[in-house]
Amino acid sequence: MPFLTDTDLQTLWLTLQLATTVTLILLIIGTPIAWWLACTRSWLKGPVATIIAMPLVLPPTVLGFYLLLAMGPQGPIGAFTQSLGLGTLPFSFTGLVVASVIYSMPFVVQPLQNTMEAIGRRPIEVAATLGAGPWDRFFSVVLPLSRPGFITAAILGFAHTVGEFGVVLMIGGSIPGETRLVSVQIYDHVEALQYPQAHALAAVMIGFAFFTLLALYAFQRRHPGSGYKVGI
Repeated sequence: MPFLTDTDLQTLWLTLQLATTVTLILLIIGTPIAWWLACTRSWLKGPVATIIAMPLVLPPTVLGFYLLLAMGPQGPIGAFTQSLGLGTLPFSFTGLVVASVIYSMPFVVQPLQNTMEAIGRRPIEVAATLGAGPWDRFFSVVLPLSRPGFITAAILGFAHTVGEFGVVLMIGGSIPGETRLVSVQIYDHVEALQYPQAHALAAVMIGFAFFTLLALYAFQRRHPGSGYKVGI
C-alpha cells in the first residue's frame, strides 16, 4: 500500500489551494482593517476587534452552523447569491473560502495590527513633514515597516486554514475533489477503520505543523516586532 493514496494526495492539493486562496484574500482585506484598528480612536474599535477575534474562542461548529444557515437557501447570503444566479455556497469550494476567511481572520489581522501599532506615529509624521500624502505614507512607510508582520500573518493564516476541521466539515461536507480536505479525509479514514491511511496522512500534518512553527519561531527570534507571539 502506498504511503499516501491518490485520494489523500487529492485532498492535500485541495487543502493547499484553499489555504493559499484564503491567505491571499485575508492579506488584502485584513490590511486596511488592521490599519484602521491600529490608528482609530473610535468607540467602534472595541466591538470590531471583538468580532474579528471571536473565532479564537467560539467552537468551530458554532461558527459553521450559523454560516451554514446564513449561506443556505433561506439565509440572507444564500438569498443574495441565488438572486445573482450563483446558487448557494454551502458544499462548494467557494463556500469553504468564505467560511475559512471568516474563521482565520484573527490570525492575520491581529499580527498586522500589532506590527502597525509598534511602528508608532513618528515615522508617519516625519513622512508627512516631507510632503508625503496619506496614501504615500501608507505605501512607502507603513507597509515596508510592517513586512515582518505580513510574513507572520501569512504563515499563521495559511497554517490555520490547513488545520481547519469543524467549520469546513459543516460548510463543505466531504465531497471528493471539491470540499474534502485533509482534516476531513483523516476523519473519514478513522470512521472507516482505515488506521494505516489515517496514520500516514496525520504524520504529514504533524510534520507540516512542526516545521511551520519551527520556521515561525526562528523568524520571530530575528524579528521581535513581527506582531504575534506563538508559544515562548
